[in-house]
Amino acid sequence: MVKKVLITGSSGYIGSHLCKMLEGEYEVHGLDLNDPKAPLNEFYRCDINRQFSIPDDVEFDAVIHLAALVRVNESEQIPIKYYITNLNGTMNVINRIKTKNFIFASTGAAQECASAYGISKRAAEDVVHEYCTYHKKQDYTTFRFYNVIGSKGYEPTNPDGLMYNLMKAKETGEFTVFGNDYGTSDGTCVRDYVHVNEICDALKQAIEKPANKVECLGHGVGYTVNEIVNLFQKVNDIDFDVKKGPRRKGDLAVSVLEDVSPYMRNLYTMDQLLIV
Repeated sequence: MVKKVLITGSSGYIGSHLCKMLEGEYEVHGLDLNDPKAPLNEFYRCDINRQFSIPDDVEFDAVIHLAALVRVNESEQIPIKYYITNLNGTMNVINRIKTKNFIFASTGAAQECASAYGISKRAAEDVVHEYCTYHKKQDYTTFRFYNVIGSKGYEPTNPDGLMYNLMKAKETGEFTVFGNDYGTSDGTCVRDYVHVNEICDALKQAIEKPANKVECLGHGVGYTVNEIVNLFQKVNDIDFDVKKGPRRKGDLAVSVLEDVSPYMRNLYTMDQLLIV
């Protein structure tokens, strides 16, 4: 029997790629405020902070909860909005939607909790663990995503994200690096980059094989922002002006995974991560 999977945030960057990857193997349902970009068996338009439109008698084999606010810099300006959506919204989804397997999308920023975004996701992680383990007694997996890049038909949607701004630089002719005075090899932040489809592959694995703990999705290799910008220009054979901007509040100097999850498969070379 084909399993029924619900993806919250199904119209977003990762959600759209995931819907496409699961097409044909699962009965894929989506939940979002925005129109879907990828094919779905069923779509529910609703806000995770408000009343759900999913009938009470509907149960899913797995719920993959991607819906969240994700802009680090913005979270420092409006922290309460992030706490409400990322914590309260997660509690609404896990409490109101029936499932045997809850898969939660968190972030590497939850490790250090240096921003309101990271704090909100870490709090949600604790709720997912406690609620699934002791109250619902159901399977769960929490994935901490490190820096997600790449595109296979669906463009990034986070205006603060590196990939979003690299792709925009093709049109605008310029790119801004925020902070060039960190204690790194070239002064720019160091990050652990993973392709969006590598993230989706791990999420897909968790449908059949839940971890019942936190798993971190990264390759354990760090690259500076300058290195990524230069490589992006090279592999796509384009040029644009690179400008220097101030540090952004909440940004860590270095964010690189130490222990690579068994769910993390190397599906792309570094060059392939950046081809658009």
